[in-house]
Amino acid sequence: MKEKVLNIETVHQCNCCLGHKTLHPLVSVIDLSEANLEQRVIKFDFYTMLLIEGETEDFLYGRKYYDYSNASLVFLTPGESIEIDKSKILPQKGWLLAFHPDLLSRTSLGENIKNYSFFFYKLNEALHLSLREKTKAIECLCNIGEELRHAIDCHSKTIISRYIELLLDYCTRFYERQFITRCEANKSILRQTNTLLDDYIRSGKLKSGVLPSTDYCADKLHLSSHYFEDLLRFETGKNIYEYFLQKRLEAAKEMLMEQENTVSMVARKLGYSNVQYFSRLFKKITGIAPNEYRLAQN
Repeated sequence: MKEKVLNIETVHQCNCCLGHKTLHPLVSVIDLSEANLEQRVIKFDFYTMLLIEGETEDFLYGRKYYDYSNASLVFLTPGESIEIDKSKILPQKGWLLAFHPDLLSRTSLGENIKNYSFFFYKLNEALHLSLREKTKAIECLCNIGEELRHAIDCHSKTIISRYIELLLDYCTRFYERQFITRCEANKSILRQTNTLLDDYIRSGKLKSGVLPSTDYCADKLHLSSHYFEDLLRFETGKNIYEYFLQKRLEAAKEMLMEQENTVSMVARKLGYSNVQYFSRLFKKITGIAPNEYRLAQN
């Protein structure tokens, strides 16, 4: 039987469901220890951040032995659903930050919200915080809550949005730290990516001119596109196009060393639009023309 979804459309409705007073119609900070909601699947029609404290097995969200376990952060975009644990209750210890897209209109956060790619990560790509990071995140949430208790005036929107932006900036720092502590796991993903791209080249798919995309690689690796893209850039400094350009060049060098492959054949097999473009690109990157490289290797 399909699980019934509780669709929470407004911040005020969220407050009502969680037993919290509405201090501002577009934003709320809720202490989950005071909330009491029994529902398996919840959909929020606004930006949501869940800070889940403790080490409860029901809320691991992809945490591994090399991750911190003091708290986990989950980010949801408007319209996204979250499935709660089997007991159908929100975690008993933690915080929920809810803010409606309308709050971001004509603010710095509104211009930058798309840059916080972790809002588009899967739940099992959650952020796991150290004690110091958890303390800082809760401090930011408390600052937002304190401002919400101030009477709404013409400065409220700007100040609240800046506090949220500061919190998200800290989360960006914490995610980058998590990429560092997951170094070995990331190296494994990078090796899988290399194998995936090598197989793509050998498959002959490039002849159609279709290059492997971020979505293609992420799907094969069972990652969200944004998480894969951020991981790849963190580990290599390149996006998938730049990284595959390097892989395709390495493949071209190997093919050119085989007597039966002409420059034209290599260009066609690797999906370049024409041999002239391939030759120019090859020389630009290597400093030598494909024919000269071929002759030098034989």
